[in-house]
Amino acid sequence: MKLWNKKIERDMLIEDENSRHLSAKTVFALAIKWLKDDLWRVSNDRISGKIRENDIHWVLTVPAIWDNAAKQFMREAAKQADIEETRLTVALEPEAASLFCRHLPVERSGNETSLGKLKSGQKYLVLDAGGGTVDITVHEVLHSMDVKEVYKASGGAWGGTKVDEAFKDFMNEIAGFDAIADLKRKHLDDYIDMFHRFENKKRVISPDKDSKTVLSLPESLRSLIETRQGRALKDLIKDTSYSTSVSMTNEKVKIDASVARRFFDTSVSSTVEHLTEVLRMPVNRGVEAILMVGGFSESPMLQHAVSKGFEALKRIVPQHASLAVLKGAVIFGHNPNAITERISKLTYGVNTTYPFDEAKHDPAKKIFYNGEARCDDIFSKHVEIGQKLKIGDAQSTNRYHTLTTEQTSADFSIFTTYQKDPMYTTDPGCTRVGNLSVPISGSGLDRWASVRFIFGGTEIDVEATEESTGKVHHLKIDFLV
Repeated sequence: MKLWNKKIERDMLIEDENSRHLSAKTVFALAIKWLKDDLWRVSNDRISGKIRENDIHWVLTVPAIWDNAAKQFMREAAKQADIEETRLTVALEPEAASLFCRHLPVERSGNETSLGKLKSGQKYLVLDAGGGTVDITVHEVLHSMDVKEVYKASGGAWGGTKVDEAFKDFMNEIAGFDAIADLKRKHLDDYIDMFHRFENKKRVISPDKDSKTVLSLPESLRSLIETRQGRALKDLIKDTSYSTSVSMTNEKVKIDASVARRFFDTSVSSTVEHLTEVLRMPVNRGVEAILMVGGFSESPMLQHAVSKGFEALKRIVPQHASLAVLKGAVIFGHNPNAITERISKLTYGVNTTYPFDEAKHDPAKKIFYNGEARCDDIFSKHVEIGQKLKIGDAQSTNRYHTLTTEQTSADFSIFTTYQKDPMYTTDPGCTRVGNLSVPISGSGLDRWASVRFIFGGTEIDVEATEESTGKVHHLKIDFLV
């Protein structure tokens, strides 16, 4: 979640549970390396001498709502963990889950429907509810039985950790101060253990069961509260609005079902509200089913809310929904073109100059190169928000040329916007997100290069051809600016 919805830099720091800082790339790289080494150990134990490192292709899954900088950060962390760039694919989590569920019958769906039975032309929505994010995409089955994206990925930070936050707020309310922060700072092991136990409890909290949720609280927490407040937690509860719905017996807190269900309010209501908005879009008319995957999709509270809110749609929850992304990533690694078409979430372009036109250009943007009047900050569009992006196809080919005799490259700033057709990169809503450098050999003015942007994959590829020599360069945009 530290890589979502914020500016990401290569040397950014990440904070641990006790507010100490370390290089984020080091933390991510070491986590990836541990998993990589563990798989290698297990594989060699079971199939000694049969697998070599270059036999393995690695797949890293990321939320579909992550931006390009976050994906690049993960790729660079994987490289730091000794995974070769050419042996790594980045997969989007809801896409991976969708592929897995297309390959296997769905057993625990509440009806006879499985994704394998959906026919060409039928649409379904993928609701990937994990610990941090909820990702929502809409897919359509094609004649080839591959899948295309119908509506761009969207979602938010409404996953299972929102329920944890609500539980923290509840504990602090009955304690009368930020007791959970104290526990985390002074007794981290107990803090982690308590939330592991809460994780197991929240998986069985149900909308139609009135049984109490009973949770053991660590002695260290109870002691911290009593030391700070001068009274035992069981006595403090009696003076709160929970006096009749929450009680303490020995080391255990007993929470009425009505209170426990409220822990889910923010997460569930935000998810249902966003689902409603997505399904109202004209492009999503005809969606027949909601596929629920990810660990939080196993929650009876979320399942009930989706079923009640969208009764006309089939609801599909595969067994072990939390593993659907993992298993689908394996399928994606073997067949990365199974998702044949995606939708652009933004308009992309580069900052360039055009010959100045008095009739349409802003006089304040007039600049001169070699005596020629040009307009600066032009948004040279390569792909438009909502545009269909087919795998492997170049969505646009724009031509650019040098402006000075000394140039050895054409350097561009990459911009994005939610506008369909911006004129300038300085227009409201335009954001600089990366850099691209296109090598251009030779000397003199007017050396041209054709630049093709290929947006259809999970990452953006660039192919630049020097027109004078025919030399082709395969380039990557640097989004970590």
